[in-house]
Amino acid sequence: MPIKIYNTLTRTKEIFTPLDPSNVKIYVCGITSYDYCHIGHARSALAFDMIVRYLRYRGFPVTFVRNFTDIDDKIIKRAAKQNTTTEELANRFINEFYIDMDGLGIDRPTLEPKATEHIDDMIALIAELIASGLAYQAGNDVYYSVNNFPEYGKLSGRNLDDMQAGARISVNEQKENPMDFVLWKGSKPGEPTWKSPWGPGRPGWHIECSAMSRRYLGSTFDIHGGGQDLIFPHHENELAQSEGANKAPFVTTWIHHGFVTIRDEKMSKSLGNFLTIREIAKLYHREVIRFFIFSTHYRNPLDFSEAAMQDATAGLDRLYHCIAAIDALPEGTPTAASGIPARDQEILNTMEERYQLAMDNDFNTAQAQAILFEAAKALNKIEQQLPRNPAAGDVLFLRETVVVLKRLAGIMGILQEDAAAYLSGKKTALLAGLDIDEATISAMIDERNEARGQRNWTRSDEIRDQLLARHIELKDGPAGTTWEIKRNQT
Repeated sequence: MPIKIYNTLTRTKEIFTPLDPSNVKIYVCGITSYDYCHIGHARSALAFDMIVRYLRYRGFPVTFVRNFTDIDDKIIKRAAKQNTTTEELANRFINEFYIDMDGLGIDRPTLEPKATEHIDDMIALIAELIASGLAYQAGNDVYYSVNNFPEYGKLSGRNLDDMQAGARISVNEQKENPMDFVLWKGSKPGEPTWKSPWGPGRPGWHIECSAMSRRYLGSTFDIHGGGQDLIFPHHENELAQSEGANKAPFVTTWIHHGFVTIRDEKMSKSLGNFLTIREIAKLYHREVIRFFIFSTHYRNPLDFSEAAMQDATAGLDRLYHCIAAIDALPEGTPTAASGIPARDQEILNTMEERYQLAMDNDFNTAQAQAILFEAAKALNKIEQQLPRNPAAGDVLFLRETVVVLKRLAGIMGILQEDAAAYLSGKKTALLAGLDIDEATISAMIDERNEARGQRNWTRSDEIRDQLLARHIELKDGPAGTTWEIKRNQT
């Protein structure tokens, strides 16, 4: 089945047809490195991490480029405030970025160019635009002439006449059109500068990505992505620059993810609802964060709340409990007949096919998660109905199914821990708040097992109820008695 992707440019889902199936080329706008990353940055990085993983899973080799903007007005202002250089500030927060991304288990891109390492590429591109009549010098600045690019606005769906009507030109502005945007900024006192044919200065923001994407991916490539807030003006201006200079289509498919909100409000420092990745990572396991991010389709808004994170924690725990139960099964009896119902076998045998159908539909991770839960439900049902000495073939089938389930979940970066170790770690942390420890629980389970062996059901039930009163729930299965904590988590 083909992969279908919603293309921002055409506003439709289209069959993904790479220009070169042996090398799918993707460019994603990275951070402006002047501060710690927030949960919105996490969503962006995770969304494209998932997309790249899925394309590779489907057999496409991928060259993935994500840049760093390491020179920008915000960087200059923050560096001056902290009495440091823009280079030191930018590199410091690039290092902090890696700490956050590595902590989330995000794979590194193929290439991660920095803007300041490609000034010559930007100067060459600006010169091409001037030569073709698409850019002009005004004082020490260079601007892109939107009137000379008839398709300006096609990505965002905006009409240039409407944009011009709503624009304002300041008294000292030298633009020919209020919508013209800067390609090269003449130097100002105290700012970093580079030599250029138009005098010392530095590049504008938009030209950076046009130059770096062309350098590493060519004039036309498969996928360009970022957040919805980048559609205009950044990606619109990139498209105008690149197609104007290259005289060729810039990008085949544009992918944009939705915003992260806090209690249904867009995240903002001014509103006091700004959450950094490392603040959240102190409270939740990285797979919980990933589970939460992918519980909603990447194009939809995603509201961060404690309740949503608790739901993600509970959902991930359910999947890990299922895997742990299968891992703990005995090897089984080789001569025993299979006892797995045909309907449950069908659910598990078609899991990967149905997962692919969900992901082929514009990377629908929410639906894909539902398929993982459906498989876990079938696995739990089978495991609970197995006899104490199950058929070896049934045990093998269940374990092979878990391998497939974990491989599919790995596209979203979840279920990659050892299940028993993951759950044990959670238990240890949760038991710290209860008046009981694992040794006591184990001793009580041993006593209960002895009572059951003596058919002393009254004592067996008493021990079960004593543990439940202390939030410990027992579960009896083919692998023996297991326990988990049952209480409202705050």
